[in-house]
Amino acid sequence: MSDLSAAYVESFLEMMSAERGAAANTLQSYERDLIDALSFLRTRGTRLIDASADDLRSYLSHLASEGFKSSSQARRLSALRQFYKFLYAEGLRGDDPTGILDAPKKGRALPKTLSIDDVSRLIGQAETEAATGGEDALAKLRMHALIELLYATGMRVSELVSLPASVLSQNGRFLVIRGKGNKERLVPLSQAALRAMRAYGEALRVRNAAADPPEESPWLFPSHGKTGFLPRQVFARDLKGLAARAGIRITAISPHVLRHAFASHLLANGADLRAVQELLGHSDISTTQIYTHVLEERLHDLVQNHHPLAKQAKKQD
Repeated sequence: MSDLSAAYVESFLEMMSAERGAAANTLQSYERDLIDALSFLRTRGTRLIDASADDLRSYLSHLASEGFKSSSQARRLSALRQFYKFLYAEGLRGDDPTGILDAPKKGRALPKTLSIDDVSRLIGQAETEAATGGEDALAKLRMHALIELLYATGMRVSELVSLPASVLSQNGRFLVIRGKGNKERLVPLSQAALRAMRAYGEALRVRNAAADPPEESPWLFPSHGKTGFLPRQVFARDLKGLAARAGIRITAISPHVLRHAFASHLLANGADLRAVQELLGHSDISTTQIYTHVLEERLHDLVQNHHPLAKQAKKQD
């Protein structure tokens, strides 16, 4: 029996052009995708017009094994859906094999992060600039405090810039943060973050007291803007400037990247995923699981370096 699949693909494309007014690039994309599926199915001895759901699953699995992204696989499946709907509507098939196929799941992109060395350089640059003083001494102290607090706690940038001034009077090494959904969580502070925050707080107090009239603000990082506290966009801009001076690519840096660095570095050094979930303020563990690649690397290194058989293999080498 002759294979009329290519002829039916041509008829489908004519319908898409005449009845639906599909653009030329859309038609080319459909044709390319359908011919690719047709070619694959022929290697399995199957005609495109006769393909079953299992045949099409095999095709999608083939695309995945060839390294096609889930978005590309989904586009191919969309073309096949349109084609088989056409065959069904024209009475050329009695079923639609794509009806029970699930679209390929999109993988979650791994978050950008910084190495421990990069973070150390960034914090070191902020600390050095804060120690120099000058006309913009308060701004330098503020940046140092912002960086130290962000990396010590993993706060969201919105939580960081809206910290109340009352945190300066807190004793101990913990901050109570009010996060999404007005939920509170407790996060520990490093000694470095405490020192940077208190140095900035003292400089802020002196400046406010010297103003005429004296200034007061309920915020730790006050601003004359609408919210009354430092806009996160301003912090993000200043952070990129600091990164450039520290020799770090500015495209690799943002407040959110520092939050990711906080989580990644904790996990790489033995922290529990549930503990990191609590510190980040994630309500669902699935949100924190974007960092499981860090755990996988740590477990691989653990087995390679500490498992008796791995040690024995190294000795033999």
